[in-house]
Formats: sequence, C-alpha cells, structure tokens
Amino acid sequence: MNRRNFVRSINSMRLLAELGHDQGLSMHACLEGTGVRQRDLSDPLGIVSAEQELQLIRNLLAHRGNCPALGTQAGARYHFTAYGMLGFAMASSSTLQSAFDISVKYSQLTFAFSHFKLNESEHESNIIVDASDVPQALQQFITERDITALLTVQRDLFPTQTILHNLYFSFPTPTQFAHYEAIYGVKPIFGCKKTLAQINKEALAQPLPQANELARKSAEEQCQLVIERRLSGAGLTIKVRDRLLHSGVKLPDMKDVAKDLCMTPRTLHRHLEEEGVTFLDLRDEVRLTLAENLLRNRNLLIKDIASELCYSSSTSFISAFKRWKGTTPHIFRNQFLQ
Repeated sequence: MNRRNFVRSINSMRLLAELGHDQGLSMHACLEGTGVRQRDLSDPLGIVSAEQELQLIRNLLAHRGNCPALGTQAGARYHFTAYGMLGFAMASSSTLQSAFDISVKYSQLTFAFSHFKLNESEHESNIIVDASDVPQALQQFITERDITALLTVQRDLFPTQTILHNLYFSFPTPTQFAHYEAIYGVKPIFGCKKTLAQINKEALAQPLPQANELARKSAEEQCQLVIERRLSGAGLTIKVRDRLLHSGVKLPDMKDVAKDLCMTPRTLHRHLEEEGVTFLDLRDEVRLTLAENLLRNRNLLIKDIASELCYSSSTSFISAFKRWKGTTPHIFRNQFLQ
C-alpha cells in the first residue's frame, strides 16, 4: 500500500457507496468502520485516506463479493467528471495519449490503487496494471475497477474511437464471465502472468474533439495547486482520524498523536483549528464509530460499551451517541441493526 497511501477526494467513496446502495446495502453497511458519515459523502471538498476507501471496498466484498465482475460495475461509474480538475485537464488534452500521460503525472488526484505502466511496440501499446500494493483479497476488485474506470474515461473523451484490442487478467477465470465481454467489448483471457491491456497505438494518437491547449494548461496548474495544498498539511484531519481509527478502543490522547505525527500538541491543535475541527471532535467521532461496531454485539450491555470506550458513565455515552446519531444506542441497536 505504500505507493498509493495518499489522501484523496471523497468522491470515489461516494461512487462506491452508491454502488453498494444499488446492490441493496444500507449506507451504514457500506460505511461501517470507515469513520465517514453519510452526510460527509455530499461534501465536494471532502478528503479521505486510502485506508478509509479500502475499508469501504472490504465492506462491499463482504456483503456482495459474489456479484459477477463487481469491480467492473464500480469502474463504469468513474466518468471523467468524477476527477474534478484532473478530468477537465484530460478532456482538454490534444490526444488520448496526452490524456493518459496527464493522468499518470497527477496520479495522486485519481482514485486508482493500481499502477499503470505503458510499454510501446511499433503497432501496439500495452498498459500493464499492477495492484500488488493492496491486500490480496482486494486485488481483483481493484484491478477490475481501475481498468474499467480508465476505459470509461476514454469512452467519455472519444466515444467514437475503440482502442482496446485484448485484455489479459492475472486472476483465475471466474465462474461467470459474460459481463466482462459485455463491458469491455473483447473477451478477456484469464490466468495470465500479469494484467495488461493491449491498446491500438494509432487510436491513442488521434486528436480529441474537445482539445484546448490553454484550457489544459490552466487545468494542470490547478491540479498542481491541489496536490501542493494536500502535501503542505491540508488533510491533517484525515491523518489524525486514521490514526485514531487504527488504535483500537483505547484511543490515544492528543500528546501521543502529535508525537506520532512529529509535531507538538500545540502545533497539532493550531493546524486542526485551521481545518475547522478540534482533536476532541475527532476523538468523539471515532469513539462513536467504534460504538456502532460494538453495538452489533447484542451480548454487550450499554454500560459495558461505555466503559470500553472510556466514557465516564453510561449517561455521558448515551448523550454523546444521541448528539451524533440523533437517537439512543438502544434504539439504534434495535432499529438500525436488524
């Protein structure tokens, strides 16, 4: 996961949650354990960590992993507009090749966990797709999603041009594979040494109908600014939330988290304040996310959950939960966790 562990727009999680909802899942089931609330999905400026998005994918697979080619169904939702300013930069590029190059250049603004490498011969271009950075249980879904998303954008930008010649997957032949041919337009070959897409090289060189050099340059400048803002400290909220989520029920205090982030508590407080949140807000948010998970165990009493999460009393836990969810833990357990 090292090479793809960067913060990203929440838009991808929104698309994945919508897929889950269309498959019959509740938003709670989709977002369980991610630390993301349903209302957060509507924030156009929201950012999340890579691990939060991976947790949503785990939830999808846990509940709907038997759906044929689920990853391709996800990837078909990633139109170029999903990528914000990067999508506009790709759309205004001179050729499909240029659009692909821009997506690689600003890969931190994509949602791909796979790595794309272009190998060219005289007549064809092979796009090698490597998802080995992510946990093995998620690799097939992510490979399917990322390849399909790439082709979805291509069809958005140049719908009259067919570029895919052949498709080779490294995972075994699935029991149902008709959906693959329907969405890709070719019959994939499974069980190969590596995953790659054979692309028509001449098609990549065709000019895009909406090419605009000035618009592309302006969009690229905005892409660079977005990356710089994220690298310069924007998204500290995500980093703190991520550390709290993975610390278990015994949440660390502000001093411990600040030390982990190589800064003083005062500096951490100041940066979080600039992002419009406090450490206590985040700590309470994570505690209540953990509470939802503990409430799934009907053998645990409310007072035991309150104690486990270090609330001073059952009353303080119930009050905090009610502020967060708009209902009591008891009602939530009975009505929402059927």
